[in-house]
Amino acid sequence: MSRKRDLKRAIQESEEEIESLEQKRVRSQAALMKSVLNESKPNEMDVEYFKTFSSLIDVERANLRRLKDELEKLKKKK
Repeated sequence: MSRKRDLKRAIQESEEEIESLEQKRVRSQAALMKSVLNESKPNEMDVEYFKTFSSLIDVERANLRRLKDELEKLKKKK
């Protein structure tokens, strides 16, 4: 029973982390969109932030899928 509780907690934390990372990525995305609309070269830092946050989101989503799969396997065993 403890493992299920731990997995549920980890899933919740992972979802919160994804949400936080997505909010941060939106800031750099807005700056990139502004440069596109102004037809100017985007700031390299904004580009790097966007790439970094996107990569972190991908990693965290993979972790979330793994956690959910593990929880489902535990539920099926019961």
